[in-house]
Amino acid sequence: MADPTATLAARPDRPALIAFVADGQTEIALRDGLADAASETLDIRRGGIRGAIAAMQKTATPRVLVVDLGDEDEPLGALGALAEVTEPDVAVLVVGSANDLDFYRAVTRGLGAREYLAKPMTRDKVALHFAPIVSGQAISEQSVLGSQVIAVTGARGGCGASTVAVNLAWHFGVHARRHTVLLDPDLHMGVAAFLLNLRPGPGLRLALEAPERIDALLAERAALPAADRLHVLAGHEKLTTDLAYAPGTAAQLIEALRRRFNFIVADVPFRPVPLHRDLLDLANQRVVVMEPTLASVRDALRLLALPATSGQGRRAIVVLNRAGSAGGITRAQVEEALGISIDVAIPNLPRQVTGAATLGEPAIGRHNGLRAAIAELARQAAPVRLQEAMPAATAATARFSLRRILGRAA
Repeated sequence: MADPTATLAARPDRPALIAFVADGQTEIALRDGLADAASETLDIRRGGIRGAIAAMQKTATPRVLVVDLGDEDEPLGALGALAEVTEPDVAVLVVGSANDLDFYRAVTRGLGAREYLAKPMTRDKVALHFAPIVSGQAISEQSVLGSQVIAVTGARGGCGASTVAVNLAWHFGVHARRHTVLLDPDLHMGVAAFLLNLRPGPGLRLALEAPERIDALLAERAALPAADRLHVLAGHEKLTTDLAYAPGTAAQLIEALRRRFNFIVADVPFRPVPLHRDLLDLANQRVVVMEPTLASVRDALRLLALPATSGQGRRAIVVLNRAGSAGGITRAQVEEALGISIDVAIPNLPRQVTGAATLGEPAIGRHNGLRAAIAELARQAAPVRLQEAMPAATAATARFSLRRILGRAA
């Protein structure tokens, strides 16, 4: 695989460094201490971590991001909020007022910042601890442990799993403004790109057949932009084209995507093929989409019986699509047959869903019931906050695995 430093630096839309400071002394120390390390003119702005959060919602994440906690009352919660709007592989350098070992460990080992320095800041301190990271000398040591992978699978063909996956990805990428990729591994019959009016190329097939092609720039070359923070990685091969899937390639693909995206939503049909099974095993969270029929109940039970992997902390989320449709069994009957409660129910909306598919746009904007159901699915599937405030204690607990998102191994 390509060297992370080279691939990160190769993106033309990605600044080398942006700093957000809260006071003049810190700004001077950064300018003096990083003068020899930075390859570009230093972009240092006022506003502290709150300014960084606001800016990162609108601009490309830099390779290195310096944030000043200033007098922030909830510093761990603020760092958690920052992680939600930055790309996973960013090297975050933190400046703050606290000068104790426990706080240092919480910020670096817990939340995954590359380095933390306590004020007062000096040129020598910045040059010693921040400059090697800014110059790229320490980036190659970084291990990006990844982001949230959500696999959406239909109990049967035609249950609406692709519609759910597309709208869930749209929710993360557009409504919640998280860096998101929608992955459709069905190269012959997949419809994820079609539902968003995109024409996929051969990049995904080439990557799956030749693992050496997979690197951190895969998303830039093969994934199609559907919105500012939503990309689609799919294929559309002839039915006569055989896929020469190399064993273990799915893991390399997911690793590469994790360097770029906070959320990977995979529309994975359940077929007894190695690629689909590997993606189900690699997911942090599985989602089973079913409809209110006895055949769907039978196959949902089979999917729920699949063994979970070590990275899956809970059972699959069950989504009942087309709830209340004419001729279908009731929700209570479905739950009785499954032996568990339905997690999310989506009303039967044939006109809205069909109309959205015809126009190549997400159906989430056409009905409040669908929008609410997808938001609830997002809440259950991943620890994402939809731009609302979160108490510091809750944020610290929820994001203590952020070392994988902010880009440092413990």
